[in-house]
Amino acid sequence: MSQVLLAVAHGSRDPAAQQCVLSLTSRVARSADGVTVRTAFVQNAQPSLADGLDDAATHAGADGVVVVPLLLSGGYHLSSDIAGAARAAGVPVARPLGPHARLVRALSDRLREAGVPGQVPVVLAAAGSSDPRALADTRRQAALLAAHRHAPVVAAFATAAHPTVDEAVSFLADVTGQPVAVAAYLLAPGLFHDRLWLSTGTWVSGPIGDHPAVAELILDRFGETAGAAGAARSLRVAGTGRWMADWTGGARGDRRQSA
Repeated sequence: MSQVLLAVAHGSRDPAAQQCVLSLTSRVARSADGVTVRTAFVQNAQPSLADGLDDAATHAGADGVVVVPLLLSGGYHLSSDIAGAARAAGVPVARPLGPHARLVRALSDRLREAGVPGQVPVVLAAAGSSDPRALADTRRQAALLAAHRHAPVVAAFATAAHPTVDEAVSFLADVTGQPVAVAAYLLAPGLFHDRLWLSTGTWVSGPIGDHPAVAELILDRFGETAGAAGAARSLRVAGTGRWMADWTGGARGDRRQSA
């Protein structure tokens, strides 16, 4: 049986968001080199996470499945929804996609496609979360993008946290005296990206979406987690072998003594 990479996205009622995710995972599958790639969603789309885990385990067994969250940061959906379901199924979970240098490449391409000039200050606009881990991950990604662009980049959030996108745009405009671009730190279109179009940024980039760098990163996350899980299984098997050898050796010794 081949291994299964189960890519798990947040999910959206917007058909364009689902199509974006499926396009991305199709790109991953084309480069997966014998690994079966399946897709599931935490909410608002099918197949569900539970169904995806059942299907993947049927195909490869729990030991052959790795869940790769299609999330740009840590937070509740990863630590609770995804990790809880995967733990119950006995399946390892990879780290979130961000922060990572590969995402800088995707973000830079989306800014370029939106016509944003180099050196322009940027607001990195994420969906937002009440989880400090998610906010910290977004700020680390902003720092990576700033280092690449040699220009100011401030993390901001469409909901649940500060600064808001418009607060960050206003701050950068005041500090730099320049127009400000908004880089969508979102995997797919939908409600949050629609909100970014209403922001006060001079430019708004498209979602990261189906980008080669994201596909490469998904495979990286799968590889590092599958490797770690395989090593852990090997240690368990080796430990069992040593225990069996000790036990059977002791049993033979007991029999020899009793004879």
